[in-house]
Amino acid sequence: MNINSISDTDPLGSKTLETISKASNFNRWMYSEIKPFLKGEILEIGSGIGNISQYAISDGFKITLSDFNAGYYQWLKESFSNFPSVQNIIQIDLLHPDFQEKYSFLQEKFDSVFLLNVIEHIVDDITAVKNCKFLMKQNGHLIILAPAYKWLYCRFDRELGHHRRYTLRSMKQILKHNGLQIRSGNYFNAAGILGWLYFGKIMNKKMIGNDEMSAFNRFVPLARIIDRLTLKKVGLSVITSSIKQ
Repeated sequence: MNINSISDTDPLGSKTLETISKASNFNRWMYSEIKPFLKGEILEIGSGIGNISQYAISDGFKITLSDFNAGYYQWLKESFSNFPSVQNIIQIDLLHPDFQEKYSFLQEKFDSVFLLNVIEHIVDDITAVKNCKFLMKQNGHLIILAPAYKWLYCRFDRELGHHRRYTLRSMKQILKHNGLQIRSGNYFNAAGILGWLYFGKIMNKKMIGNDEMSAFNRFVPLARIIDRLTLKKVGLSVITSSIKQ
């Protein structure tokens, strides 16, 4: 299956994912930020074309991949079904009106659920988190990475279908509203703020280009140092880990 076959349902998103797929340094960095929270049976919600999935699979985690979009779902089935650590590949709609009935076979099935750059696409994020909790075992982990800071919202966000950007505080409020205990929270990729401001706010570009992503990919070793120096108190994204008790 060619990535272009998904363009009818998600033209800009599929192109963006394809661009990011070539940024191996960046993808490994993002994965390294969530890996410490992964355990047991894992569900990735919004796997897309598997940019992060591939690293969890390579590490031998027992993982179920999923996506709401039928095109991505088919892509995942064709790309990852033969890997022994992939337990299943499914379609999940976190806002399905009868979610608990439709997905009763997944109730309390997973030790870890993670969403990377997904929740900002969902209109009702509180219900989305509630339904993630339904899928988690007791003491299960929910890991969420999402765009940070309302003041960074720009054409990039609109074109990609982002409904909002978050702060660490606003994300924690959503998790606490659903009775989840916060385990950790921090910002990620402080250096990326400048690029987002320049290309998204000032240049008003429609999407992240190959050249820009390639340049940042080479810059990742320095960006990681910047995050350590800033103590992850600022960043283009926010990351939280919470526990169902």
